[in-house]
Order: sequence, then C-alpha cells, then structure tokens
Amino acid sequence: MRNVGLIGLGAMGLGMAQSLRRAGHRVHVHDVRMDVTRAFAGDGGVACGSPADVASKCEVVISVVVNAAQTEQVLFGTGGAATVMQRGSVFVMCSTVDPNWSVALEERLAGMGLLYLDAPISGGAAKAASGQMTMMTAGRPEAYEKLGDLLETMAAKVYRLGDRAGNGSKVKIINQLLAGVHIAAAAEAMALGLREGVDPQALFDVITHSAGNSWMFENRMPHVLKADYTPLSAVDIFVKDLGLVLDTARATKFPLPLASTAHQMFMQASAGGHGREDDAAVIKIFPGIRLPG
Repeated sequence: MRNVGLIGLGAMGLGMAQSLRRAGHRVHVHDVRMDVTRAFAGDGGVACGSPADVASKCEVVISVVVNAAQTEQVLFGTGGAATVMQRGSVFVMCSTVDPNWSVALEERLAGMGLLYLDAPISGGAAKAASGQMTMMTAGRPEAYEKLGDLLETMAAKVYRLGDRAGNGSKVKIINQLLAGVHIAAAAEAMALGLREGVDPQALFDVITHSAGNSWMFENRMPHVLKADYTPLSAVDIFVKDLGLVLDTARATKFPLPLASTAHQMFMQASAGGHGREDDAAVIKIFPGIRLPG
C-alpha cells in the first residue's frame, strides 16, 4: 500500500481515484467541491482541504484538473502543492495543455528538486472508473521509477512517448483534433438526417452498422436522441482543446482545415449559450431542424 494523492475528482479523476483505492492504496484526495471530496473519503480514502494538504502526505501527486491555469493553481496558488512536496516526489499532470507549457513546467519543477510526468488521459468516465483508460506519458526515467505500477493501476494502456515532457501532450492534442472533428461531423450528419425527415433512431441504427460509423458518432449521438446534454465533456472543452491544436500548428505554419472548421462550430455553439452543455450540443448550431425531445 502506498500513500497516493489525487487532485480533481471530476468525471475522469474520480474513476482514477477509485481504481487506486481498489488496488489497496491509501488515496488522499482534494477537489474544490468539498462535498465530493468527503463523499469519496466516506467510501474509503482521506479527504484533504487543499493541494498542499495532499502533497504533505504523499510522494506521488496526480493532478486531474481541466487546464494549465488550474494546474498552476494546484501547484503554485494559495495552498498549492509545490511548496510542500518533498524533494524527489513526482507530480503527474493529466490535463490537456500546450506541449510547450508542459515542457516548461518540467524544468520549473526540476529546479525545485521535483520529478514530473507529462501524462494526459483519454477514454471517458466509464473507462476511467473501470481502469481501462489510456495514458499518453512522457518524462524522465526517475519519474517512471518512482511511480512503479501506479499508472498501470489506473489505465489499460500506458504509452511511454519520450524521456522528457512534451510528447505526451503533443499526442493528446492530436487525439483531440480527431475527437473534435469526429463529434462535429457526427452532429452534421445527424442534423442533415433530421432536416431531410429521416427518423433519427433509424439513422443511428443504420450508421452504427455501416462504414460511416465512428466511435464518436456511436457514443455522442445517443445524447442527442435522448435530448440529454448533461456535460460529460462540454462544448467549451473542445473550444479550448481545438484552440490548443490550432495554436500548435500555427507556430510552424501547418494547415489544419478540418480542425479549424470544427473549432468554429464549437465556438458558435458556445457563443449560442451551449458552452457548458455536453459536446454533442454542437448540433444545436444547425438551423431549421427539430431536435429529439
């Protein structure tokens, strides 16, 4: 049994914490929603009042927050983890961020005597809860050694993509390029079907058994069919993530026409008031259709 810290009990972080707990580790958790923190501890675990509280008890701290700004707060904000982490401890960063920012963070933490793993994640809440998600990791050999088998406890696939930070985040934003384009394309296809008077459930059944199917069509279009836009992954997540994709490509003048179009679609949905809805709500930008429900 090891003392492991995890900060951010959202859709993915909660499942990861549960996987660590099932494996017999003593899991110290913190979330800005203290009721969620206490609920996890009530089922077995340790509730902590701040990232610093987590870091003072654990030599491994896993951060599963939304973006780079929140990660900065976790480490260096009021009650941040970095100032109390013992030298040689490892910080595992699971957010989707600018790869250059991740490289800089590794250097910053190294200057404090801390190890760092660039480790974005993918798979969704269900796979995180069952320990079947994917981790795209990059970091120094010492960081992997310190972690032991903790990564494999949380994920079915742990890819090691380099001995320095950066490549984990690069692969993750490429994954997000595909995910965002596929969701946008799935919404466009369903919207066309609705506009043409095709029964949406029949369309879903046909497409999911035909060559045009995608994982995102099969996963997201049921949200549309049920008129359930509860945000498992919100529209604004893809405003952010596709923005990171485009920023990375722009730096080397690399054209991304499909990613650019998908980004504009999510931007339009967000501007229309749907930013905090499930990302399937991008279908709401299409005019002249009557959505289920």
